This record gives sequence, structure tokens and C-alpha cells, in this order.
Amino acid sequence: MVQVVVSIGSNIERERHVLACLDALHAEFTQLRVSRVFESEPVGFEDGRNFYNLVAAFESPTTEALAAVGELRDWCKRLEFANGRRADSAKFSPRTLDIDLLTVGDLSGTIDGVTLPREEITANAFVLKPLAELLPDTRHPVSQMRYAELWANFDLGDQRLWPVDFHWRGRLISRAA
Repeated sequence: MVQVVVSIGSNIERERHVLACLDALHAEFTQLRVSRVFESEPVGFEDGRNFYNLVAAFESPTTEALAAVGELRDWCKRLEFANGRRADSAKFSPRTLDIDLLTVGDLSGTIDGVTLPREEITANAFVLKPLAELLPDTRHPVSQMRYAELWANFDLGDQRLWPVDFHWRGRLISRAA
């Protein structure tokens, strides 16, 4: 088995779509672990609706990491479309659900059209903060820095995010600061 890490985001009916995503991940993959849920201001978007963002880690369905990348990307896209995402939507537009592969094991490079590790890890607070909380001692596949170190050295600039209370499967998985 190979550890897979995905980012999850929504700024349309945020709670509904994040819950649907978590339920689908839980049903499909083993040992699902999730970060706190953060509300964040949009980065690069003209529409000012805030996002809910979090990170989830799980074991891939195959032991061969290379074989898993295309399958995982396709599974994520099917889930996005099942939750109302449109294939023709503009890159920086509101999202019902956005799921991105961040890492698949320690793979790096472009595999099946997916660039790993995803560049947003080191560029966006809404990805790195939850990743650093969930997997603080895991090392970035390229820089080999621990995610906690990357976060400690991250320049927030004008990016703002904050944890929110969030319940899933009858329990509080995220608490506001």
C-alpha cells in the first residue's frame, strides 16, 4: 500500500460537499485520516466566497504507486462531477468540490498527466497548514523538508485562513481556535 494525500476544497454549499467527499473517501479507501477544516479567503478568484479546505490521507488501493496515479485522479474527477462540478468551469471560479492529488507515496514528476508532488503544497497556506497539522513529520518528496518545517518557514503574505468547527459521522473533527 502507498500513502495518498489529497486536498479538498469547496466554496459552494461548503459543508454539504465536504461531507459528501469525506463519506466517499471513507467508503472507498482504508485508514482515512483528515486534518482540521479551515475556512480561507479565495486565492486568485474574483468571486469572493470563502472556501472550506482540508487534507485527507489514506492508503491507495494498489501496491504500485505509478499504477495508482491515473486511477486516483479519475476517481477524484468522478466524485467532483457527481457533486455538481462542471468540466467547462473556469480555473478560478466557484467550486462545489475540488479534490487534488498532493502526493502519492514519494513519487515526483508528471505521471498520467498529474504533477507530483502538487506545487500548491508550498504555495498555498490552505494546503500546507492542514498538511503540516495532519502529517507534521512526513517529508516533502522533493525538498525532503518535514511539512511542519515548511509551515514554520511559510510566508503567509495576504493569505488568511482559520480553523472552523466541523462535524463528520457524529463527531467533531475540527474545532475553531
